Amino acid sequence: MTNDRLAIAQRIAGARDAADLSVLEVAQRLGIDVETYKAYESGEKDVPLGDIPQLAALFDTDPFAIFTGINSHAGIFALTRKGKGPVVERNANYHYESLNASFTGAKILPYIVTLDAHPGNERINLNSHPGEEFDRVIEGRLEFLIGGHTVILDEGDSVYFDSTKMHGMRALDGKPAKFLAIITAS
Repeated sequence: MTNDRLAIAQRIAGARDAADLSVLEVAQRLGIDVETYKAYESGEKDVPLGDIPQLAALFDTDPFAIFTGINSHAGIFALTRKGKGPVVERNANYHYESLNASFTGAKILPYIVTLDAHPGNERINLNSHPGEEFDRVIEGRLEFLIGGHTVILDEGDSVYFDSTKMHGMRALDGKPAKFLAIITAS
């Protein structure tokens, strides 16, 4: 399943309307300015992955429903077979495979993320979101910027950080990188 920024934006706008909340109310609860939130709903700007659980809580819906349009249903466990998790492509560079898409009310969001290779001089896009994040490199190498620090991660390396700090990454060596990302929902 592929979901672009505009589809996510439309689901967010629809969920906000259904929750009977104003743009201003949602922006204030997220702790962002109204213009940034409007850019999320218009599809002009990607919604940080870590903000989706917060939006889902505000709208009384499931994070994965916002992200993919699929409603989760499992309450005891969610089984995801190798390579069989629903796939979301938020933009041309990132490919997310959800590892708990069917679990209702998940408090952590685990993904296998594939980051395409790009020239080394390309600017790293930074974002922040509530909660914490754990990333472990499965294949390739990543350059991470976290809170003003640069960290190089090789296969098998991991990083755990406060995701409210500005962060971003890029694949190195002209090759894609694959990593396990676990993001808390608050």
